Amino acid sequence: MVTDADLREQVAYYSAIADEYETHKIDASGGEDLMAAFERFEIGGQVLELTCGLGQWTSRLAQRCDSVTSVDASPEMIARARDRVGDANVRFIESDLFSWSPNQQFDSVFFGFWLSHVPRERFDAFWSMVAAALVPGGHVFFVDDNYRPEDELVEGVQSSIVERRLNDGTAYRAVKVPHNPPQLERDLALLGWDIAVSSTGPFYWGSGGRSLS
Repeated sequence: MVTDADLREQVAYYSAIADEYETHKIDASGGEDLMAAFERFEIGGQVLELTCGLGQWTSRLAQRCDSVTSVDASPEMIARARDRVGDANVRFIESDLFSWSPNQQFDSVFFGFWLSHVPRERFDAFWSMVAAALVPGGHVFFVDDNYRPEDELVEGVQSSIVERRLNDGTAYRAVKVPHNPPQLERDLALLGWDIAVSSTGPFYWGSGGRSLS
């Protein structure tokens, strides 16, 4: 069971790692396929981004749509993202996604490397929030990975909690749920979504919207 303290520590981890995040990239193949899928995704109008990170995805989204609203719980990450995107058509909101709710609807919702940080017991509620954020006929696109090296699995392979370290050795607990793409498709279908999930190596991505049935 993931606790509120675990979720607070996850935010603390991303705040602490903001200045060195680039040095922790995943050394695995498959990223090219993920990027190609992102480029194929038809996105425009008003876009909601859930967790901006350093703004790598934010800047790409801003080039392809009218506006981006990006929500992230880490002020350090928002600061890095704001520096990256400059005066682009982006509005940042600092808020905990597990308590935040949208006050408008968007044409698309995007989240990069975030779904795996949503505890299993909050999965349904998270997708209810995404549904509330979409206009009728709106679309979702997400990218993520199942990269969980053995040295992070301090509570065992069945646990959703991993331990990650900064370059100075400081340890933080974070949520990292491994999703099986076909099962993820089925889980989303049960919640009323029609989302196709593809994968290459440790990376996976999903694209779709609410089911019409």
